[in-house]
Amino acid sequence: MKDRKSPLLGYLLPNFSDLVWIVAFIGVLARGHKMMNLDGDLGRHLTIGKYILGNLAIPRFDLFSHTMLGDPVTPHEWLSQVLFALAHNLAGFTGVILVCALVIATTFWLVFKRIRLNTNSLLIALLVTFLAMTTSALHWLSRPHILTFLFLALWVIVLDRMVKGKVRNWWLLPLLMVFWANFHGAFIAGFMTWFLFGFGILMDQIWEKRPLKEGLPPKFWLSYLLGGGVSLLASFINPAGIGIWGTSVGYLGESFLVDMTVEYQSPDFHLPRIWPFLIFIVLLLIVFAINKKNRKFRDLVPVIAWLAMGLYSARNIPLFAIVSAPLLSGELDSLFIFAAEKFKWVGRLMKADGRYLRLDVQLKGMVWPVLCILLAVVGLSLGFKFDSQQAGYAYDPDIFPVDAVAWMEEHPQEGNMFNYFIWGGYLLYEEWPEYLVFIDGQTDFYDEKLTRQYLEVLSVEDNWQAILGEYDVAWAILPPNEIVTHLMVVDLGWEEVYRDDVAVIVHE
Repeated sequence: MKDRKSPLLGYLLPNFSDLVWIVAFIGVLARGHKMMNLDGDLGRHLTIGKYILGNLAIPRFDLFSHTMLGDPVTPHEWLSQVLFALAHNLAGFTGVILVCALVIATTFWLVFKRIRLNTNSLLIALLVTFLAMTTSALHWLSRPHILTFLFLALWVIVLDRMVKGKVRNWWLLPLLMVFWANFHGAFIAGFMTWFLFGFGILMDQIWEKRPLKEGLPPKFWLSYLLGGGVSLLASFINPAGIGIWGTSVGYLGESFLVDMTVEYQSPDFHLPRIWPFLIFIVLLLIVFAINKKNRKFRDLVPVIAWLAMGLYSARNIPLFAIVSAPLLSGELDSLFIFAAEKFKWVGRLMKADGRYLRLDVQLKGMVWPVLCILLAVVGLSLGFKFDSQQAGYAYDPDIFPVDAVAWMEEHPQEGNMFNYFIWGGYLLYEEWPEYLVFIDGQTDFYDEKLTRQYLEVLSVEDNWQAILGEYDVAWAILPPNEIVTHLMVVDLGWEEVYRDDVAVIVHE
């Protein structure tokens, strides 16, 4: 009887992969309110996604600003925008946060699975996965870039399998790339990782003075080059074709725009949200110093390169964590085994860890994540609030001009607006197509000239009035503490028609 029950229990009881998935899923639900209020981009994504669904057409020219109306635009994340819009149509902002939770939870479920192949310790696998999760959490936002987390996690799994013998899996790379290039412009991270992985293998062969084919699966290099080459062609399967590369790579060359974007700046280690990244780096340094073993360049090169990119730009920190977690777990595993030989309490801990590992192998899992999704959907539909602020998934009226926009419904403003940059996406979500924005968070589209002009007006530089005249601005919605808000009334003679603690509306 016992043997007959065990297969069923194996499916009903949660395994540790389930635990990782559930923690990440609940973590996103708890952060959901914060995720959608840290910037205003979600509103723009929803507006574009709903336009695509409503018109069955992907906009190739700007329809959303009066400053660059009709200028060509590259739709490099249109599929994410459609996904978010569908979720929003079904369940409002709750649907969007549920999509984010599913994507992020699945990403770190895959990270855990990959880590488990690099370590014999369940404890270390869990600790490193949760460290990677908290390291990446600094960039958990309700925006399309979270899809890059998922695609990168899948991408490195395919590369790992190829070097371990499954070279026929190379076709999975271009299959992933077809979707990645349409979900988010950071698909170039896949090509960077592909190159770094191959470069590391090449370094191993040179360092060990081996022929290129020795120690590798048959036809590895052919499959590796096919995977990368066909993926390059696959990246052209998008509405902009090869032009998507001009946007994704070209933006990185716009030093002014990149430097003024907070997420592209180097991380500030004085901020507590950056500390998990610091702990990750320190742990890597410690285990590298203690462990006396030969390491493969194919493991080191991607980690070192992504670490450098994470130190240069905070936006890359989650990608570093996803790529580097298996290496850290493998190093800690070696240290764990060494410590178990030296300290009895570590040995006892290792034996207990082994028992849980054997138990985990017997448990199939997947029931509890599904149950977790169902409970979340039912709970949210009944009005339960899972976010830590207990504010629900909505725009925060202390951050965005919610009350001012509600007032505008009864008091329409005529003419072109000048708006606060961070509010651009929210204004599009609430007021497009009745109102077109001056600027929003789509920094890869708005060029350096317009961005500088926006900053010149905001900081009241010498020609700020001329800029407003150039774009025929008739009214503005701005925070009350901005100097230009006051000077529009004092110097331009505009009338203040609305004021609250968050926003002021002035009209000529």
